[in-house]
Amino acid sequence: MDQFHDGHHVWLRSRALGTYLHADDDGQGVSLRESRASLNAAWAVQQLHHRYDLYLLLRSAAYGRYLAATNTRPPLGHPGFRGFRVAQRSYVFLEVGPIMWQAFGAGPGNDGVLLRDVDGRYLRANGKHIPWNHGASVDEFDHVSNMRHWIVEPIPARQSRPDLPARIRASFLENLSMVMFGRVVAAADRRRRRLVRFVLAANDGAYTEEGWSAFQFTGRSVQHLRYQLANHVQSYNFIMCVRAGLYGTLTPLVVDLPSGRNGDIIEIVLFRNGTPGANALRHPDVDAE
Repeated sequence: MDQFHDGHHVWLRSRALGTYLHADDDGQGVSLRESRASLNAAWAVQQLHHRYDLYLLLRSAAYGRYLAATNTRPPLGHPGFRGFRVAQRSYVFLEVGPIMWQAFGAGPGNDGVLLRDVDGRYLRANGKHIPWNHGASVDEFDHVSNMRHWIVEPIPARQSRPDLPARIRASFLENLSMVMFGRVVAAADRRRRRLVRFVLAANDGAYTEEGWSAFQFTGRSVQHLRYQLANHVQSYNFIMCVRAGLYGTLTPLVVDLPSGRNGDIIEIVLFRNGTPGANALRHPDVDAE
């Protein structure tokens, strides 16, 4: 547990494959990828004292959702997949078993760690002999395999907040729709119509469960989301943080929204620029060497 510092960010690299654990763009899956220069590859560490033990919660720096063990087998057509799937989950209930992990050394002379869930299963990489299998899973401990060994690489904090990505460009059909009807209505966006709930935090970062507002949002563009929020609060002087579940820790939202599903709910807490609450936010420098 010494390699996991509360409030800091880490990369998790498979010792066997050299690839990094990623939060997938759909906001639900988890996979292994070569690149680490992405917020999808960064995980924020939360330490949780539960009864007499210390656990880790690992929160995606992209979407604020937590690395979770499941009891779901992979769908058919995934050769080489071992055990049960891991996923991104919101922190909705106080009973947090699926998102609780403990870290142990991988053995003498081994710089890796083992991550064990509350059911005694270990996080493992898949695809050692099938390179197109980029999955991760949990299964029972195997003393021989090094597919359960993870190298923890600390991510330094950025000195400044990262810029938001450019607004997602409209396709030809979207542009044609805009010319003909004065609006953009794309089939893909219609499938991603979600409810955005938002609240403005006090200067110290505190907020309550009362006083939230809501509107329907279509698409994934974080720039477009910022524009709509600015219209509601009559100001652009804010930082957006996403909350994944009632008990989720706030995560600065600086990437486009996950593809998600129609009907999803996105919760946003707004911090005024320059306030103590905004200044306390930590941004991982995923471009660091």
